[in-house]
Amino acid sequence: MSQMATDRPLVIETHNLGKAYKGVQALKSLNLKVQEHSICGFLGPNGAGKTTTIKLLLGLARPTAGSGCVLGHNIQRESVQIRHRVGYLAQNPFYYENMTAREIMRFTLGFFFKGPRKKVEDRITETLDLVGLADKADRPIKGFSGGERQRLGIAQAQANYPDLLILDEPAASLDPMGRRDVLEVMERLRKHCTIFYSTHILEDVQRVSDTVCILDHGELVAQAPIEQLLAGGDKQFHLETIGNAQRIRPLIAAQPWVTSLEAQPVDGRTAWQIHVSDSVVAEEQLVALAVSEPGVRVTSFGQVKLGLEEVFMNLVGGNNHGRE
Repeated sequence: MSQMATDRPLVIETHNLGKAYKGVQALKSLNLKVQEHSICGFLGPNGAGKTTTIKLLLGLARPTAGSGCVLGHNIQRESVQIRHRVGYLAQNPFYYENMTAREIMRFTLGFFFKGPRKKVEDRITETLDLVGLADKADRPIKGFSGGERQRLGIAQAQANYPDLLILDEPAASLDPMGRRDVLEVMERLRKHCTIFYSTHILEDVQRVSDTVCILDHGELVAQAPIEQLLAGGDKQFHLETIGNAQRIRPLIAAQPWVTSLEAQPVDGRTAWQIHVSDSVVAEEQLVALAVSEPGVRVTSFGQVKLGLEEVFMNLVGGNNHGRE
């Protein structure tokens, strides 16, 4: 399933990108497209190949097949140029526990800026405020919560005004409050840069992402704007009738656009779950078909809207073993 429009410039683009470790194919012919100024959720079960992909994009590993570009630079020949324009947060960032957030940021900015001290300090204040840590700037890291550590990691990744942020499982180990805070920071950063982040938390993807790429066993099984992905999944309709269900069942089942149906009696009514190949025709004709039989009345009707979890499980089939 690939429905990615290309009206905006591509920040990430790969062509049949692959990676094998000792004969094990961790990534297979990846054709990935990430547009400028999007938040792209890179979704997949643990071991699907998400971290391997990120390492290849950053030049931290070499592909065994295919090619790729990040911000117009070749990932094999121009990885240094890429890293100058990319901010990266590893899954488990490491800090010197006795340093404060301000000291950590000062250390980080020393790799990028040699300008006047005031400008460096202003950037530290600006960045810590952006991630909601201005009031904790002078506290030692050892007292930070998991969510605060992740937000500090995003501040570090954002320090050099990157055009692209790559975040590896930024909220994976956090409690609900910590996850909420990290997602809010990502939403605030949307106007500054493109965000590409890996995760296996479906709820987070549906909340903040505008595009989704789904990886399973090293293969890209879907990439599309999230609305298209949800709309393009399994099409189901709910129909509730009163009357003789057995008389209308063969009539509905005979329609060429009906792929399957189930009918269950519920409190004197019949509840139908009808899977179709054409939702437009189904919406126009299902009710008319049901009431064409004398004595049958429709008490409820509508399309079942699938969530990302249902779409995800349909695509990956629940088979979650693999290798990162």
